[in-house]
Amino acid sequence: MNMQEIRKIAKKNGLKISRLNKTSLVRKIQSSEGNYDCFATATNNYCDQANCLWQGDCLKMAPRVALAS
Repeated sequence: MNMQEIRKIAKKNGLKISRLNKTSLVRKIQSSEGNYDCFATATNNYCDQANCLWQGDCLKMAPRVALAS
C-alpha cells in the first residue's frame, strides 16, 4: 500500500499524520483501531495476524526495519 492510501486511512481515523514514516504511521493506525501495533516486526517472515490489512507490506518491510535498528 502506498503512502497516499495510508494517509487517507489515517485521516479517516482522525489521526494526526505529520511527518511520520510508513512504519510509524501504520503502527499508529493499528493502535487506533485496537489492534497490535506490530507493523514490520515480523521475525523469520512469520505473522499470525492472518486478517491484517498490512500483512503483505509488513512481511516485506520487516527485514529492512530490523537492519535499520
